[in-house]
Amino acid sequence: MNLRAIMAGGRIPSYSKYAAELTPKEYIAKVKKREIHDQTLSFQIANDFQIKKVIQNYLPEDNESMGFATLLVWYNVFYERAFNPIKGKKEMVRIGLIQWQMRPYDKLEELVNNVEYFIDAVSDYQSDFAVLPELFNAPLMGKYNHLPGHKAIRELAGYTAPLVKEISRLAISYNVNIVAGSMPEIRDGKLYNTSYFLHRDGRIDSYDKIHPTPSEEYEWGIEGGNKLKIFETDCGKVGVLVCYDVEFPELPRLLADQGMKILFVPFLTDTQNAYNRVRYCAQARAIENECYVAIAGNVGNLPKVHNMDLQFAQAAVLTPSDFAFPVNGIKAEASPNTEMIVVSDVDLSLLQELHEYGSVTTLKDRRHDLYRLELLKKEESKAE
Repeated sequence: MNLRAIMAGGRIPSYSKYAAELTPKEYIAKVKKREIHDQTLSFQIANDFQIKKVIQNYLPEDNESMGFATLLVWYNVFYERAFNPIKGKKEMVRIGLIQWQMRPYDKLEELVNNVEYFIDAVSDYQSDFAVLPELFNAPLMGKYNHLPGHKAIRELAGYTAPLVKEISRLAISYNVNIVAGSMPEIRDGKLYNTSYFLHRDGRIDSYDKIHPTPSEEYEWGIEGGNKLKIFETDCGKVGVLVCYDVEFPELPRLLADQGMKILFVPFLTDTQNAYNRVRYCAQARAIENECYVAIAGNVGNLPKVHNMDLQFAQAAVLTPSDFAFPVNGIKAEASPNTEMIVVSDVDLSLLQELHEYGSVTTLKDRRHDLYRLELLKKEESKAE
């Protein structure tokens, strides 16, 4: 009947046997642990009813339950709200990953033309998201190769503002949300590795890479950001972490606690072992946070650009590990080190089913009585 839930008052008919030694809450806790069998409540718990509170004087004449009852809720994970095509969130979402070939560009216009080519291709498949890699605009740094690396990267930052403007135009005109990899950006004299999220409705969001690699800090002087963000999109809540950030499990968990369904990870890795660090950590984040993770990187080489000699990548859409998902946790992946796009559909409704009825329910089963994860700079990390 597509009802959202069942609510019920439930008797606890065996409680009278234990009333002298246990409060109703203590009795219910022991029934949940199967230390006590209650012919009504044990059945309800076995069928995924959730106990919300204890009710007093539910049936005063019920001597077996001593007048007590439980307020129960059973949520229908297959419930679908009436879908408004204008305001509603999509359940089936299409992701387009761009495995970007590094090649020399003399002018910004040449790079923008190549970006538009791939956005056009991804849009032809009616993708909801297009994902570019980390520092995909690095070829423009070639003309500054005579400068030390920390100065050349600051010259590259001069292209960021016009590039963001152009990619935002593409997001609107091709009707696709674009995760614009990352680009260097100077603010208040400090250099950041910034990922821009260009919405197809014209909104512009951004996120600074929180953990620069030792190489980024030493060679370029890049600072780490201080804000963790959830992006509200027409396909639900998504997150963006840049490359090294995904190797810190605390960040995706904090995003998952805010309702993230898809995590996008633009990355840049030079060797296969560096790539595997990102890949395996991204796979772990999909499993432990019950979400999809989409990774996209650069391939090829830039022999005349400092600190950008080689690239290795294999873009992929990674899933949780349970019966509703591919047995290897890979929804789609590119050929290694080949310029191409990957287009893949992900079903967000499967995540809700996983949260409630998975073989294991990682997010629900955390021991909050024993440990917790806390974001310290909350005032700077609210959902955008």
